[in-house]
Amino acid sequence: MTKLVDYYFATISPFMYLGHERFVALARRHGATIAVKPINLGEVFPVSGGLPLSKRAPQRQAYRLVELKRWSEHLKMALNCQPKFFPVNGDLAAYWILAAAEQGLVQVLDLTGAVGRAIWAQERDVSAESTLLAIAGELGLDASALARRAASAEIAARYKALTQEAIERKVFGAPTYVYRDELFWGQDRLDFLDRALAK
Repeated sequence: MTKLVDYYFATISPFMYLGHERFVALARRHGATIAVKPINLGEVFPVSGGLPLSKRAPQRQAYRLVELKRWSEHLKMALNCQPKFFPVNGDLAAYWILAAAEQGLVQVLDLTGAVGRAIWAQERDVSAESTLLAIAGELGLDASALARRAASAEIAARYKALTQEAIERKVFGAPTYVYRDELFWGQDRLDFLDRALAK
């Protein structure tokens, strides 16, 4: 029986970045297929009780920075808790990721991880097409083809549809991994997903 994990995430989420490589390795270890599904959290939050970072209480904002530092040190991953290009609009990066998904799972997972690194470890602006062209080139992807496809109406519609799908499936934060209709919210829940996939 095929094991399929739906991977809902915001391209600009630091917690997507922190969990991405571990999630990919976990899925491969269990022979699971990943359905890559970038979503717009700005549309998810209003219907799920969430708040954008700028509107959260000061103590919550402060604790978020503590958690980011704690996790980056624990995972030994480079991470600037307050990067130069953040907050940043992640929609264009999401379009590129959806375009890469049409080329293959390896390509889309590589690009997703690279977008996270660009924001949180490399001080790069992923809202700029020039940055995405460079990242795709570094990964050996056909950057020009991705740019053309990412600009299509079909890709924009797919992004919107995935966001609505996430809302309907009760997703309220990112990353969220869904396996057999069970939600695992946050990269700190990967151990539970690991156990579920092992059953």
